Amino acid sequence: SYWKVNLRPSLRISRCSGKVLLNPGCWQYGVMLNLFSSPPVSYRAVLLNPGCWQYGVMINLFSPPVSYRAVLLNPGCWQYGVMLNRFAAVSEVKQRLQGQGFVSLLSIPHPGPPPPSLQCFIHPSPVRYPSPPHRQGQLKPYYLMNAASLLPVLALGVEEGDRVLDLCSAPGGKALAILQTADPALLCCNEMDPHRRDWLAKTLESFIPQSLSSTVTVSNQDGRNFGQSEAGMYDKVLLDAPCSNDRSWLFSGPGGEQHGAGRLRERARLPTLQTQLLRSALAALRPGGVAVYSTCTLSRSENQEVVEAVLNTCPGVELQDLEEELALPLQEHFTFTPLGHTPSLGLLVVPQQGQTWGPMFLSRIKRIH
Repeated sequence: SYWKVNLRPSLRISRCSGKVLLNPGCWQYGVMLNLFSSPPVSYRAVLLNPGCWQYGVMINLFSPPVSYRAVLLNPGCWQYGVMLNRFAAVSEVKQRLQGQGFVSLLSIPHPGPPPPSLQCFIHPSPVRYPSPPHRQGQLKPYYLMNAASLLPVLALGVEEGDRVLDLCSAPGGKALAILQTADPALLCCNEMDPHRRDWLAKTLESFIPQSLSSTVTVSNQDGRNFGQSEAGMYDKVLLDAPCSNDRSWLFSGPGGEQHGAGRLRERARLPTLQTQLLRSALAALRPGGVAVYSTCTLSRSENQEVVEAVLNTCPGVELQDLEEELALPLQEHFTFTPLGHTPSLGLLVVPQQGQTWGPMFLSRIKRIH
């Protein structure tokens, strides 16, 4: 049998499976429903041409606000956070930021005092602060980042003396943020990919003093093996998982049908890898420790469904709610969207005009025994 769904007069998507189309809970991206057969030429043309995508089709078929698409397709409107480096002299930088209208992200009511050494400044407009220059023998005073990247670090709640694992650490921004919040006994920054590991090492070298070389280590293991090789060794584990990365997906890589098809196949394999990494992260925790899982995609199959699969198959762990701890205090600066699941499987920050942070999904899981 063969039939079509007419989404709008100029866009038709052929059926690949009636079962998929009748089960919205399994949809990831409307343009990704058929990965295992050869789609019609017109279907491939839509997949490989981001400029013609409807964002309701790109994310799912429940048609989220057009503003998602407007933000992600317009780098000129993106805002940037400026995280100060407590290991460098930052008083002049701080004064310049405040003079230009930047405000502190963490100068708002928060349950318990925010980490006093973690300082991130944001601007209500898409003002791009210049990248810090490299000066021989001096640490860089600040790090530019999507401010939503701080949320997994805040959720992790690193304390003095913790043993911390950053399981997929490159390029290193979250590792730097961890070191702004506390002095862990150990921060293991793991990255298996050699090119990304070099990037990570250069980032740490530019921001972290040599005196911390015994505290901050860089490893190159397959993250899926930590649960066996270092079982129960860590108080906190951050898994900022490899993901579709909705921003770079739209702008990176050469064009062409073959390349686009390869990227789609790679994307289809991500949930399996993410699930394996999260299981490994939980196994690397001591009883009582917590892991934070995060991605920078809107994809349900890479976010909620990964968390749900792990909770259903890993005994001795429990999901922790982040609504009151993070979403409510920070809703002035971030747009959190309901995930349609009770209890919530995490938080999802979505980009909006004037609050272009994200996408960022995060979920925190505690190991009980």
